Amino acid sequence: MTTLGVRAAVTLIAVTVACFPERGSQAQSPAPTTGPAPELAQLWQDPGDLASRDLFYGRGGKPLAPPPATEFAFAGLDTVGYSQGYDVVDPQGRTWDVKTGDESQPEVVASRVLWAAGYHQPIVYFLPEWFMKNGPVARPLAGRFRLEADHVNGGTWSWTENPFAGTRQFQGLVIANLLLNNWDFKPTNNRVYQMPPDLTPSRWFVVQDIGASLGRTGWPVGNRNNIDDFERQRFVIGVENGRVQFDYRGRHTELLETITPAEVLWICDILNRISDAQWSDAFRSAAYPQDTGDRYIRKIKSKIQEGLRLGSKGSDR
Repeated sequence: MTTLGVRAAVTLIAVTVACFPERGSQAQSPAPTTGPAPELAQLWQDPGDLASRDLFYGRGGKPLAPPPATEFAFAGLDTVGYSQGYDVVDPQGRTWDVKTGDESQPEVVASRVLWAAGYHQPIVYFLPEWFMKNGPVARPLAGRFRLEADHVNGGTWSWTENPFAGTRQFQGLVIANLLLNNWDFKPTNNRVYQMPPDLTPSRWFVVQDIGASLGRTGWPVGNRNNIDDFERQRFVIGVENGRVQFDYRGRHTELLETITPAEVLWICDILNRISDAQWSDAFRSAAYPQDTGDRYIRKIKSKIQEGLRLGSKGSDR
């Protein structure tokens, strides 16, 4: 390992141990999928005054956002998954996971939307311009930066076997992802975060890799970050035998089989509380051109209205 690699590794370990000294040995333990159900607050918390949420900076706010054109120290390549990425360390010694390519912008927007609706999300930002020292390139592509130094990885959790399956809050999470045309429901995209013990709850169930969004769903895979295809696809087709039928063309359709109109109404009512200014901020945060962001916002809002209209129609069609 190079001298830089050693320093980066030591920095990561030091930050993690400092935040969670008693939890270091549990970093890779898998999340349980049996036994007593944990509090739903580990998955979702009422956003309360949703209008006060800053969808430009997200959960981390402005104080944790890396300044434009920051130079990061290269700590390693991230070769897992669809998108190219890097592990880097900022000048303050904080570790970040960077994703570049066509998943980086939609992941930031989707994360802002889920966080606005009350679902736990990582601290993420989009940097159009940044620099990297001692890495494979000095000026990498624009990327999604996810803070890794504020939690310990507690393992993955499954969409089909988890403590929240069947609850309104879990169904709402699935529906919100469908509304954004996220088709990548792999368990490896989900993480349990062990947060500082002074937080309540200190254990979070997080959907963190949601870049396969804002395109079209398809079999066996869809696309990402494609406004033309996103506009062409509907959200709700109808209701049969008390279950909502979606315009979804991807894998993992078993997740859609039990969704009721009441559950769609619940999450769409929350998303409908996001203001025009907040929607605009969410897309500006990922550096979308205004005209493209406006098109996405119109389509997303029309899909929310599709969901809300279920409240004025019968249970069967």
